[in-house]
Amino acid sequence: MADEPTVTDEVVAALRDTGDARLRELLTGLVRHLHAFARETRLTQEEWERAIGFLTETGQMCTDTRQEFILLSDVLGLSMLVETINDRHGPGTTESTVLGPFHMTASPVRELGADIDLVGGGEACVVSGQVLSRDGTPLPGAVVDVWQADGNGFYDVQQPDVQPAGNGRGLFTADDEGRFWFRTCVPSPYPIPTDGPVGGLLEATGRHPYRPAHIHFIASAAGHTPVTTHIFVAGSDYLESDAVFAVKPGLVTDFAPVDDPSAAREFDVANPFRQARFDLVLEPS
Repeated sequence: MADEPTVTDEVVAALRDTGDARLRELLTGLVRHLHAFARETRLTQEEWERAIGFLTETGQMCTDTRQEFILLSDVLGLSMLVETINDRHGPGTTESTVLGPFHMTASPVRELGADIDLVGGGEACVVSGQVLSRDGTPLPGAVVDVWQADGNGFYDVQQPDVQPAGNGRGLFTADDEGRFWFRTCVPSPYPIPTDGPVGGLLEATGRHPYRPAHIHFIASAAGHTPVTTHIFVAGSDYLESDAVFAVKPGLVTDFAPVDDPSAAREFDVANPFRQARFDLVLEPS
């Protein structure tokens, strides 16, 4: 019969016939670490019940357009750790970072140069760049998936009665020189959702919920490893204290002010505007 000194080994022994070797490895490690945590902290029955309730609430908060478990993983730094462990991009390629909880709906296909800000109200901005292989070779026809919050810090899925579906999102195909460009608004810092159990966790631990201003990207091209990344607005608040620990210095990008009526006409934006350039460099697969 199991007792405190022996229960861990008994559970691990019960996993020995797991046919999938990797599943057996993962479950064995999980059991050993969980049991070690309970022993180290002398976990009480009441604390265990509260944890079960917290995880139950987290699952109940998930919908087709909200992933509270990813949010929990993000604020505990696990998402960023897993991303870093699995980052196979070599030197000179674009650094990866977390997917985030709002890549929950497909980005609409858009033409190069399209405006993904369908509601207006933010500062006009032009984002451009080139998708390249690590050796600098352009990647024609690369696919660039983009999503961001609106000028008030909300994603379309958070405000279905205010924002049209697909606002702040676009799926672009780079031209024959690997170039992409689109119009949008300058993103602003915003709080991650705090109306669920993850928000309660942040409050209980005295942490703020804010993310620095950023735009998400996934870039992919034939023969190359896709990269999931952000660009962060240089000078934004919370660059040093991102609630999900995702900022990397190489991803901080200048959104430079431009006061040039002819350039504004060329890009079909109001003058003055802001302009950001960020190349996406992929690792050959």
